[in-house]
Amino acid sequence: MPTALITGATAGIGAEFARQLAARGDDLVIVARDGARLAATAAALQHEFGVRVEALPADLLDPEGLAAVDRRVADERRPIDLLVNNAGYGIQGELDETSWDDEKRLLDIHVTVPLHLMQTALRGMLARGHGRVVLVASVAAFTPRGTYSAAKAWAVMVARSANIVYRGRGVGVTAVCPGLVRTEFHDRMAVSTEGIPGFMWLQAPRLVRLALRGIDRGRSVVIPTARYRVISALARILPDRLVTVGRFRPSD
Repeated sequence: MPTALITGATAGIGAEFARQLAARGDDLVIVARDGARLAATAAALQHEFGVRVEALPADLLDPEGLAAVDRRVADERRPIDLLVNNAGYGIQGELDETSWDDEKRLLDIHVTVPLHLMQTALRGMLARGHGRVVLVASVAAFTPRGTYSAAKAWAVMVARSANIVYRGRGVGVTAVCPGLVRTEFHDRMAVSTEGIPGFMWLQAPRLVRLALRGIDRGRSVVIPTARYRVISALARILPDRLVTVGRFRPSD
């Protein structure tokens, strides 16, 4: 069976990728920092879907943790057919308010880590003649909203470029750009989501179902739902001062 490796796989979008890939018969390697939660997730997926699930606890911002995951991606005895770079988070504040350490960690988890794993995965996939690499980006990639948006814009541009280069050799690269999704993301960021209309929120199962459809079709960028495709298109043509209205506020 094909094997998918998913980072940030115990919550939110990553957990839903794991569930839907297991449901269609893929074996899994799931990566997250919390070893106990990871083991529980692996056991539940194995029990429900009967696939093999390898739990690989690792802090991707720690060099040893990243090296461990990279070694697993590079293991040709147990090849990875689909790499889902999902791990990530947001931080509050403008550049004059945030620390250099916080900004560097944000850049590392959204750019350095996926680039590292992507390069390793591509080499093996190209040698075998097939594979898929997914970068979980955001519709924020199309808006001027700080370094988080900049990092997600990197993912979109890299996916577009790499998909052109490698799809003729059997390897697809896709950036998935969700909008607002009901996950732990905003709670961990400690920001308020009050006042955001209900219709703007997506549920993770629908998001991942639409994302996998685009990934399987070899698309370089997938923006799930028509509403967010329209929003993304408008964000690219409207004045910046309009696009940046409505930044998140810290939660009480």
